[in-house]
Amino acid sequence: MGSVWGTSKLSIEERCRTLARIGFKGMDLPTAEQVPILKANGLTPAMMTGTGTSFQDGLIRKDMHDRFEEEFHKGIDMCADLGCPNLIGLPGERRGMSYEEGADNAVAILNRVKGYAEQKGVTLCMEITNSKVVADQRTDQIFNRLGWGLDVCRRVNSPRVKIVYDIYHVQISDGDVTRNLRDNLNYICHIHVAGVPSRNEIDDTQELNYRFIANAIADSGYTGFVAHEHRPTPGRDPVQSLERCFEILNV
Repeated sequence: MGSVWGTSKLSIEERCRTLARIGFKGMDLPTAEQVPILKANGLTPAMMTGTGTSFQDGLIRKDMHDRFEEEFHKGIDMCADLGCPNLIGLPGERRGMSYEEGADNAVAILNRVKGYAEQKGVTLCMEITNSKVVADQRTDQIFNRLGWGLDVCRRVNSPRVKIVYDIYHVQISDGDVTRNLRDNLNYICHIHVAGVPSRNEIDDTQELNYRFIANAIADSGYTGFVAHEHRPTPGRDPVQSLERCFEILNV
C-alpha cells in the first residue's frame, strides 16, 4: 500500500526494486500503467480499483447501480488482462440508510456482476473499516462490522464475492482477530495488516502479536496476499520498517 512509504520520494521503479529485494511478491492498488513495472520486478498486482465506487458513493447507492455495473465490467476485464486476482468495491456511507437496506442494495449490485467475475476468474471484494476512530475518516461506512459484510457474501453466494480482512479495522470493530479469520476463511480473499492502535508498524510497539497472527494465517490454509498498510512511525526509515515488518510475517 502507498501508506507504507510515508514521505519517501522513491519512484515506482525504485519501490518495486525495493519490495522485490526484501522478498515481497506483490503490490496493492497499482494503476494499470504501473503493472508492467511491477511485473518487470517479479511482482504481482494484488488488488486493484475500478468499480466506480468510492468511500462516499458505494455499492449501497441503488440509484448508481447501472453505472457501477458498467464500471465493474471494465474493472473485471482490466484485472483479467493484467493478472490481478482481486477487484475492490466499496460499500460506502450510510447517510441515514439502515444496515438492512444497505445490505439489500449491495447484494443487488453484486448479483448483477458476479456472473461476469466468475467467468473471468476475478474476485470482487469489500473492505471492512471501523467507525470508531475519527482520525480514520470512515465513521459513516456501512461495512463497519464483520457480520454485515459476511451476510452480504452469504446472500450473494458466489466464490468470486468476498471480503478484504483488514486486521487493523477488525481489531477495532470486532476483536477476536484470529478466531474470526479462521471461522470465516471461505469469505476472505485478501488481508491487510497494520498496528493497533496507532496504525504504525506491526511490531511490539503495538497491541497485536503479529507473529502469532502470521502463524495462524499460515496454518489456516489461506493462499491469498497479505498486504502491509501501516504508516511509518515519525523518525523511522520506511524501508527499514518494511524490512522489519516483512520479517515478522515471514513464517
